[in-house]
Amino acid sequence: MSSNILRRAVAARSVARHRNVLNATRRYASTENQEPDPQLNGYPQLPFVQRGTRPALGWDDPLTRRNFGETLHEQEEVLSMWGPDVPPIDPNAALRQFLYAVAGFVTFGLTVKYVLLPEPPAVRRQYPFDGLVKELGGLEENKARPVEQDEDE
Repeated sequence: MSSNILRRAVAARSVARHRNVLNATRRYASTENQEPDPQLNGYPQLPFVQRGTRPALGWDDPLTRRNFGETLHEQEEVLSMWGPDVPPIDPNAALRQFLYAVAGFVTFGLTVKYVLLPEPPAVRRQYPFDGLVKELGGLEENKARPVEQDEDE
């Protein structure tokens, strides 16, 4: 019985050691052949991978998910844990959901305006001859008068 427990403990310890080695390997660093960027002046070209997408365990600094002495990306401010977040859903799905929400609000508003509001109990007043423009003195008579300057001033 104790030999089984001892075997399990040894196996668990070796698996844990193996897991730490797997987490410490830099799977995020690709070995693609890229043309060197002349603006970097020999600085290593690292892949554009945000730190939030890295595994959470196995780092020297788990808060920022980086190891001691690790080369920083040229755009570290954007890719760090303090940079903008990676969108959790696809942009096309987000746009579709946003359009569903807008369509729902518009449908609700039109339903309230045209279906739920009662019609007024009286008929709106209608005037002949273009709304009595001529009888009320025309459009020129209804305009504001210009301010006249007094001669005393």
